[in-house]
Amino acid sequence: MNTRIFLLFGILFLSLLLPGTALAADQSEGIDTGDTAWMLVASAFVLLMTPGLAFFYGGLVRRKNILSVLMQCFMCMCLMTILWVLVGYSLAFGDDMLGGLMGNFKYVGLKGVGYEARGTIPHVLFMMFQGMFAIITPALILGAFAERMKFGAFCLFMALWLLLVYCPVCHWVWGGAKGFFGLGGKGALDFAGGTVVHINAGVAALAAAFVLGKRQGYPDKISPPHNLPFAALGAALLWFGWFGFNAGSALASNASAANAFVGTHVATATAGLTWAIIDRIFTGKATMLGMITGAVAGLVAITPACGYVTPMGAIGVGFGASVCAYFAIAVIKKRIGYDDSLDVFGVHGVAGMWGAVAAGLWATSVVPGNDTNGLFYGNPSQVGIQVQAVIYTTIYSFVISFVLLKIIDVIVGVRTDENSERMGLDLTDHAENAYTILE
Repeated sequence: MNTRIFLLFGILFLSLLLPGTALAADQSEGIDTGDTAWMLVASAFVLLMTPGLAFFYGGLVRRKNILSVLMQCFMCMCLMTILWVLVGYSLAFGDDMLGGLMGNFKYVGLKGVGYEARGTIPHVLFMMFQGMFAIITPALILGAFAERMKFGAFCLFMALWLLLVYCPVCHWVWGGAKGFFGLGGKGALDFAGGTVVHINAGVAALAAAFVLGKRQGYPDKISPPHNLPFAALGAALLWFGWFGFNAGSALASNASAANAFVGTHVATATAGLTWAIIDRIFTGKATMLGMITGAVAGLVAITPACGYVTPMGAIGVGFGASVCAYFAIAVIKKRIGYDDSLDVFGVHGVAGMWGAVAAGLWATSVVPGNDTNGLFYGNPSQVGIQVQAVIYTTIYSFVISFVLLKIIDVIVGVRTDENSERMGLDLTDHAENAYTILE
């Protein structure tokens, strides 16, 4: 344990020796104060999504594991931030390395990332806005292995996954990658993270479910969600924060951001309503769990498309999101038999795939800031480009995530022991209880 502590502080000390952001007296040329103000707010919105995710996931697990979920989410907020600042941003947005697989070390330690304009906002603000995405994306995965992964293995996997999976895919789509890996250069549409965030995390979650196996007693002896009000609160915070996630991806306070904002809300409302109707048809009752699950699926699906589709197109995106995610959870999951604890693959992976393809259906040049049309506006080839982006991301994320988990399992073991799983990770991993009964 002492060796680990010294290693940690050694790494932190070495990080202080890295060349940092160069200060300058005045680098305001080209910076728009209105755009900067909006992006500061949008960045805060996106950060709020991770605590929102903590409550959403925490309410859905058993009461003996809620703190472990909250702890994992907050660890992502801390650990991913440091990794992003030290090297992650450079791997995502540096110049091509390894044939465009990822960025180089141009910005390591934020070297060259100062207050000069990137677009119309300070470069350092662009870096931090993107860093908020790097925080929540790994956190999404934890829902697949909730209640059964060792905390140490979790930290190791998340750190490696950020650097070896998230950063490369981010580089392909938003970082200017050229050649085979350059999805953005091929014309793939991903306004706010359908491939980079949701397909990437959802497929990694599926790999994790296969590697870790099923929870004890799954599926017949697993208790229902212990606190649906917490889950509903988390979903509400996600919905709120998603406006920064999507509208902020315009990187300006303009008409494109306004369109993304409206489309996000319309698609989410449509998806929540659709899931409630599906629930009523197949089970006879519209449920709270179903409605918030549908809303999150709608948020996921509209993410890649929000900068390219009109509000009417967003209705189609939201409707399809609930239909696809419901089918994935109710049919595919049961047929294959994997234990994705909180349906990360069904909601984020499948709805993300649908959203990426839907962008190729409803994209229209009528939308401000977009000059690409989709199938319904006379450009069927865009669907093929979107499918290609989905396939690239799916294969890469699944293979690398699976291999990382297998390696970590050999080194430290990924799954907690039977006794710890039975007692709950709150107590065995963190020596805490979420609920104290007073005598």
